[in-house]
Amino acid sequence: MDFPDDIRYSAEHEWVRVDGGRARVGITDYAQDALGDVVFVQLPETGTTVAANARCCEVESTKSVSDIYAPVGGTVVEVNDALNDAPERINEQPYGDGWIFVIEMSDASEIEKLMDAAAYRRLVEDQ
Repeated sequence: MDFPDDIRYSAEHEWVRVDGGRARVGITDYAQDALGDVVFVQLPETGTTVAANARCCEVESTKSVSDIYAPVGGTVVEVNDALNDAPERINEQPYGDGWIFVIEMSDASEIEKLMDAAAYRRLVEDQ
């Protein structure tokens, strides 16, 4: 399992990479591995306002359908349209080309409530 140090993690297995006031969001290596082969991603709509910890889209795999939650609140300003044609990118590069959406954060301090890599690693090891 990969746990990059430059991102934050939610207990629901989403990751966040902050760039200024924006947060790029995807699911973790652990989550994609647990899901199995991703076959479809229902992306959120650009312009949608989301609250932290609120369901905002879903990922479908050969095993199940899983809700994806916004780790921070704000407005969805970008989605990874490439996932429409290649949802497997989530399995292949969960922290790279497999990102799902970008949020313009309404409160950047919400990032501090998320886990760092060491805390997330402990969470995964305990499951």
